[in-house]
Order: sequence, then structure tokens, then C-alpha cells
Amino acid sequence: MPLLDSAPAAVAAVSPPPARRARLVVDLVRLLRPTHWIKSLLVVPLPLLDPLSWHPAGLARLGWSVVAFVLAASAVYVGNDVADRHRDGHHPVKRHRPVASGRVPVPLAYACCLVLLLLLGLLLAAGLVGPTWPVLAYLALNVWYSRGLKHVPLVEAGVVATGFVLRAVQGHLAVGADVSAWLLITVFAGCLVLIVGKRRQELLDGGVAHRPALRGWSVELAGHLLQLTGVLAVTAGLVWVRTEAPFDPYGEAAMLLSTPFVLYLMSRYLQLALVRRAAGDPVRLLLRDRAVVVAAVLWATALGALYAATLS
Repeated sequence: MPLLDSAPAAVAAVSPPPARRARLVVDLVRLLRPTHWIKSLLVVPLPLLDPLSWHPAGLARLGWSVVAFVLAASAVYVGNDVADRHRDGHHPVKRHRPVASGRVPVPLAYACCLVLLLLLGLLLAAGLVGPTWPVLAYLALNVWYSRGLKHVPLVEAGVVATGFVLRAVQGHLAVGADVSAWLLITVFAGCLVLIVGKRRQELLDGGVAHRPALRGWSVELAGHLLQLTGVLAVTAGLVWVRTEAPFDPYGEAAMLLSTPFVLYLMSRYLQLALVRRAAGDPVRLLLRDRAVVVAAVLWATALGALYAATLS
């Protein structure tokens, strides 16, 4: 009888309680950074700014391209979290990440990364995304990043921004649209603005212990780089609207109409980053700030009305 009574207790000791399993599932989902999937959802479909690129086959490839970059980015996030778990422990926010905090064991994180890469491989092998070299280049670049580039000041920021350029290129290839040089410059410079703002906030929050590349940064340097990259992003974006965006013959009107919105959005971000020190998570910052969302919607509405005028 004592042996029978001890059996359920032994099973309970081996099997984790349901609450613990549920917490582990939540942590595994957080490990994939679902809030960051919006990056691929916004950048990959950039060629759809030109309605002439809308066609069923291209839209299907574009959708699968978004999925491919979500899988690739999530695999990169998991790999980086494992590699950086000790340094993340020195950061006031990153130390609570699933791997850095120890809630997700390292072997389980590696298994999760492997599953993501297998799913990505199946998707690419099926030929659903069209040309696959931007996704493969993204993975190769991030392997190089994890192996050493992330410790090189300034270069590491450029590598991260290049990942977004590859997303935009993938979108253009998926729908068969010509790649716009000015649009790619805008994406690169705009991403650099967000990355530099994040690095500045990291310096203020946790110093250089969690990211060795920050030893080549200073708050003053980050401020100057925000000005430089901000000017480049605004200029390239307005030139794209004037010359390559689908507003012919109203390209000049589109540029004039866009100027106050672009300047306000850039100024608002700089205000949030420099005054309110809220640039630690650019994705949440831009998506949750009501002023940014309202300005973006008004700008899109105005340009949509102008595009309708070009069709009449």
C-alpha cells in the first residue's frame, strides 16, 4: 500500500505542474519576439506603395516572404539571446528575457532555433517566396554579426539596418517590381535613426557592460549621429516621393505635401528619444505613441487622395 501511495507523488515530481508548463510556453513565445514581427510586416511589403505592383501571384509570394523573414528573424533573436545571455544579465531590462533569466533552458532555446530554421528551409525549398537570396543573405549576415561584428562600434548598427534593406529588397523581388535606390536609402537611414536612438538609451540605462560595442559610443556621439541619419532619412525620403513614387505628374505636389508630415514625425521621434528618453524599444515607441500614429494616418490619407487624383 505505501508503494501505491507513493506512485502519484513520484509522477508529480517528474512532471512539471500545469502552471509551470503554461509559463514555459509563454516564455517560449516571448523568446520569438512576436512584437517585433511587425518589422517584417511593415518593411517587406514596401513595394505595395505602388499599386501597379499589386497582382495575385506577387501578393501570395509577398505574404510568404513576410513569413520567411519572421521565421529568420525569430531564429536570429533566439540565437542572439543564447549567445548574449550573460551580458544581458547586466542590463536592467534584458536580464528579464527568458534565456538570460534562466526561465528557458539553453538546450530548449537551441531546439527552438533549430525548428525555426527547419521551417524556414522548407518554405524556401518550396519556392513560395520567389528569389530567396535576400533571406539567405540576412541569415549569413546575422551569423557574421553574432560571430564578431556586433562588437565593432558603428559597424554593428549598419549591419542591423542592412537587415531591413534586405527585407525591402525581398518584397520588391517577390512582386517583380524594380528596386528603388532612394527608397532603400530611406529605409537604411531611417532604421539607423532608430538604432542610434536605441544605443543612446542603452548607454543611459545600463552602460557598456551588456554590449561591448558601446565602448565606442558616447551619448554626445549618438546625439550627433541622430542628426546626421535623421537628415539623410528625411532628404532621401522626400527625393523618393518626388522622383520615384507613383505620383506622376504630381510628384512635386506629393513632396510638398509630405514635407510637414515627415518633419513632424522625425521631430516627434527625436523628442521622445532625447527629452523623454523613451527610445529603448523603437517598435513599441512608434506604434504606441498616439501622435505618431495619427500623423502617419493623416499623411497616408493625404497621399492616397493625391494618388487618386493621378488616376483621374
